[in-house]
Amino acid sequence: MHALELRIPPLALLLVFATGMVVVAYAVPAAVAIPWRVALAVALAVAGASVALAGVVAFRKHRTTVNPFTPEQSSSLVSTGIYRFSRNPMYLGFLLALAGLGALLANWASALLIPAFVAYMNRFQIQPEERALRQRFGQEFATYAATVRRWL
Repeated sequence: MHALELRIPPLALLLVFATGMVVVAYAVPAAVAIPWRVALAVALAVAGASVALAGVVAFRKHRTTVNPFTPEQSSSLVSTGIYRFSRNPMYLGFLLALAGLGALLANWASALLIPAFVAYMNRFQIQPEERALRQRFGQEFATYAATVRRWL
């Protein structure tokens, strides 16, 4: 286990990466033309919020924890609803929101932080969560992970 695993709330990470994108956009002049950028940004942000909210609602419906620090306390493996398409819809929602911000900023240098967000989430949040779910749910989780992609 690495010291950063399950230590920073994913919502805080979203805010850190979003702030970083804004800082980079102002520090590095790397503008790109994006047609309909405001409409695209709003559409991505709304899609992101909807996907993330669908994940939270599904967890609440199954009465399992949404606490990102204690995946081992999951009471059930949610594989219905939005979880039929993504094992991590809440994080996918955050990714879509960052993509919306990237479109709004229209700065290719700031957009480089989006794959960094994915890499961080994969390594320090999702992998430890999946390790805990594999221990808790065994073959049921293995089957689910083999049939549903991590992000989309």
